[in-house]
Amino acid sequence: MAQRILVPLDGSSYSETALEYLKKTLINLCPEEKVTIILLHVVSVSTPSFRMSEVTDAFGAPEALAEPHRLETLREESTKYLNDVAKSLKETNVEVKKLIIDGINPAEEIIKAEEETKCDLVVMATHGRSGLSRWAFGSVTDKVLRAGTVPVMLVRTKG
Repeated sequence: MAQRILVPLDGSSYSETALEYLKKTLINLCPEEKVTIILLHVVSVSTPSFRMSEVTDAFGAPEALAEPHRLETLREESTKYLNDVAKSLKETNVEVKKLIIDGINPAEEIIKAEEETKCDLVVMATHGRSGLSRWAFGSVTDKVLRAGTVPVMLVRTKG
């Protein structure tokens, strides 16, 4: 079993599906093993309603960056969110760490976090989109799966 597991969460119940599956797996399969779960939330520093910057998106168009006071509010909300999620892991025998990263591209930040946290597994939820919807929305999960450096466990969400 992996000993350092990175769980990217975006604040949605869909992303938390991965955590619920992981929690059941840890409790049932290896209740005595020492496991560290790193809860990761990427704070999006790009917000279309704020000032323009030199940062560009994938198509070369300018990307707006959130103002510092707005970013601080987002970081505080992220901290509260991860603290609440961490409470759900109390009945397991795991060490929980929380990591909040500012970034424009969540997939790239997750891949960087793989190395920084020295994790040996990433557990993520997937919506299971395909075709045009996947192309239109992009797939953070797909990018992490293809470009990451550690194994990825995908948990299919319902809905």
